[in-house]
Amino acid sequence: MTYHNAPVRTDALILAAGKGTRMPSPRPKVLQTLLGETMLSLVTAALAKVPGTGRILTLTGNEAAMVEAEAARTAARLGREACCIRQERQLGTGHALMTAMPHLEGDGCVLVVNGDTPLITPEVLTSFLEKAAGADVAFLSVELDDPASYGRVVRKEGRVHAIVEAKDFDPALYGPREEAREVNTGIYLFSLPAVRRLLPSLSCENAGGEYYITDLVALGLQAGMDVRGIRAEGAGCEAAALLGVNTPAELAVAEEILTSRRTGELLALGVILHSPSLVRISPFSRVERGAEIFGPCEIYGDSVIEGGALIRSHGVIRDARIEGGVEVKEFCHIEGAEVKQGALIGPWARLRPQTLVEEGAHVGNFVELKKTRLGKGSKANHLTYLGDAEVGGGVNFGAGTITCNYDGTHKFRTLIGEDCFIGSNTSLVAPVSIGDNALVGAGSVIVEDVPAGKLALGRGRQVIKERKK
Repeated sequence: MTYHNAPVRTDALILAAGKGTRMPSPRPKVLQTLLGETMLSLVTAALAKVPGTGRILTLTGNEAAMVEAEAARTAARLGREACCIRQERQLGTGHALMTAMPHLEGDGCVLVVNGDTPLITPEVLTSFLEKAAGADVAFLSVELDDPASYGRVVRKEGRVHAIVEAKDFDPALYGPREEAREVNTGIYLFSLPAVRRLLPSLSCENAGGEYYITDLVALGLQAGMDVRGIRAEGAGCEAAALLGVNTPAELAVAEEILTSRRTGELLALGVILHSPSLVRISPFSRVERGAEIFGPCEIYGDSVIEGGALIRSHGVIRDARIEGGVEVKEFCHIEGAEVKQGALIGPWARLRPQTLVEEGAHVGNFVELKKTRLGKGSKANHLTYLGDAEVGGGVNFGAGTITCNYDGTHKFRTLIGEDCFIGSNTSLVAPVSIGDNALVGAGSVIVEDVPAGKLALGRGRQVIKERKK
């Protein structure tokens, strides 16, 4: 008995309500990170790339507000609408599906995945959907040498007979335990009309006292429905990629696999990677052909590294844009900033959010910029802090220059015109404006505006006295 014919609308449901008791952390398990991205965001991104996927719904429970915030953030990054469903009581995966059903309308399908499977790929999911098309109940399985605590797939004459949880597996009924190596991955496709019929028959009378989504397989078979167990095959179908991450050790293994995948993709694209095993690049970041990166290096978030950019080792780049022709030297931290063509950054430089470094500008060692635009060709080569500043082109900062942008209550801006020279060890006390072509003498404390073309000195007169013996 089949309840629909392909093609149909397919929504996706991410199960993300669990506590993850084997992951000792104050954060929910699905918010643990790989390459700077949460497991939830990686699963969501994979689903968003599956052709024909409709809404992506996230079922939350434990620390629901935290998970819902991450779901909303990820949806915004992907240009989708966030949709979260709260499971107030966690009574098993079957109960999770019961909770979600009022939000699943029509006669389409729902693709169910776990939020702790960050290595799942769009290709694997697409292949599964193609093979499951037209089924009432379908699930993806994989064979393991050691099935451990995973639910076993029981077949008779090659056809699916049931999925049995490990603690409910009875060799007298299902055969030798050591021969039952095919396990359920927790990835399902359900026809909505079929599952509406089956859910009322779901029971919690088992060793765990929970409603198991796996029981829908046996119920579907009893009802004469089209039930398919689809074995995972091909790239991306390794057990570690399909089964959930439950412990710190499994998280570490998953991150190494994701790192290897990511660097492989970039090398194939034409990105030049030195010591690629030491390069960590988020799947959400875009690195273009012809960029050159030296490990160890970390590039996270929605960063963009254009072709022709040179990123040297021991740096961390997050949510930044680095244009072609830029060289970022060793030991730089760049976050939420944009660096234009031909600029030179570092070594040991820090660019904080809302910073813009224009073409050909230099930011040298032990220089920090925050919420500042450094104009075209301007140079702050060492020991300088520029915060809340607007700097024109051709400006040269001597060592030890700082903008004093905070009075303890409010922050103020510093405006510096074109082609100025700011002498070493100068403090610019905001709000203050320095006109074009002005020169500020070394060691000055500037508290008033400096007109264009003028020389400003703001220091005490030198006094020479006899030394005491």
